[in-house]
Amino acid sequence: MRIGFVRVFVSDLKKSLDFYTKILGMELDMTDGEHWAQFKNGEDVSLAIEHCDPAHEEEGSKLVGRFVGVTLLVDNISETHELLKSRGVHFTGEPEKQPWGGVLAHFRDLDGNVLTLMESREV
Repeated sequence: MRIGFVRVFVSDLKKSLDFYTKILGMELDMTDGEHWAQFKNGEDVSLAIEHCDPAHEEEGSKLVGRFVGVTLLVDNISETHELLKSRGVHFTGEPEKQPWGGVLAHFRDLDGNVLTLMESREV
């Protein structure tokens, strides 16, 4: 078994596509334009966003805005952090060195989903 997708649930696909492509700079792989989108990654695991109606109690309130554990690898977390802040991205705090040696910073997308930046090089 392998992990194929990490899915993030969003309330407005068009606005979320703009956020993930224009603000975060991710490259769109495919979308149906209404319900889902997938981004290019070059690895086995892909990031996908999936529309959920926040007014629908069963899917919206349970899925949109929950922590999904998505980690985005970057070469330089300080530069990426500053670039995304300049584009209006809200971070929960400054990049922070972890006890295991990595550096992480957490931010929210338009629906409040928390994503993590992690510096991919040796620290």
